[in-house]
Amino acid sequence: MEAISWLNSSTREALIKGPDRERLLECEKALEKVKAWTLAKGEGEYPHLLAEIYNPPVLLFGIGEKRVLNGPNVAIVGSRRATRYGQEAAQKIARGLAQSGVTVVSGMAMGIDTFAHRGAIEAGGKTVAVLGSGIDVPYPLRNRRLMQDIVKNGAVITEFLPGTPPEPKNFPQRNRIISGISLGVVVVEAGLRSGSLITASLALEQGREVMAVPGSVRSNVSRGTHWLIKQGATLVETAEDVLEALGLDKHSVENKSEIKVHLDDIQKQRVLDCIGPYPIHIDEICQKTGIGPGPLGSILLELELDGFVVALPGKYFQIGEKLNP
Repeated sequence: MEAISWLNSSTREALIKGPDRERLLECEKALEKVKAWTLAKGEGEYPHLLAEIYNPPVLLFGIGEKRVLNGPNVAIVGSRRATRYGQEAAQKIARGLAQSGVTVVSGMAMGIDTFAHRGAIEAGGKTVAVLGSGIDVPYPLRNRRLMQDIVKNGAVITEFLPGTPPEPKNFPQRNRIISGISLGVVVVEAGLRSGSLITASLALEQGREVMAVPGSVRSNVSRGTHWLIKQGATLVETAEDVLEALGLDKHSVENKSEIKVHLDDIQKQRVLDCIGPYPIHIDEICQKTGIGPGPLGSILLELELDGFVVALPGKYFQIGEKLNP
């Protein structure tokens, strides 16, 4: 049954015999129609940063280049009701990042997302859009042409099955992918109840860098970004500021292995900073660092093997011999 070759053999056989067979075949037809591919967790091309987050998607559907998913990526998100200032800021930062070899990630919404994608494309760079709908359901419809341009200059991906409508509940779930495949998230204009703040919160949980562009004190769509800055987000105005916040330069951007090591080092240092000579529980480490349980467990294991921390009964940890000779 070649039509559903994107599933492993045992799952495929079970579904063919089960009640979901018709739905499965409908999905396959939809994928073929838009020339989409699938990428399962565990496959070599699956985004390595995304695989490390809590509850990563088991399966991604996409159109375009798979290789751009492994970046280096930076997300740019913000208000759908962007001001002219916000539009220009998003476009300028995206253009600069793309010229430096960074892939720009966003959600293809109107406003900031649109100008972020456009900035990357205009610079001749790469961009990735993450949908809150099926891969065959472009949303918003006004951005159909933009979606075509993104496919030519990167990729469009989603975890939702073909035919899935863009329901409001999908977008917070989608946002974890935007931050998950990125080294950091730049918020350009956001109200205090903006979905972009959800993305920023998820980024923090995933151990990513959170950055925000300041705006006018008179603008409601700057209240969210100013709040982020007050909470410790890095203030950025240019692509150079973003690269500096991530500890990157053009040379390191071109060397992807350096980027992954750099991100790992940031997270390890964040963990070490909150572990002392007295036992601390893993839940408290998680809360203090903002790193999710999955990635945190891996980091603690590495630090333990390197002799930097000691694991105690009851999921407690304290500094090891290398730091406390």
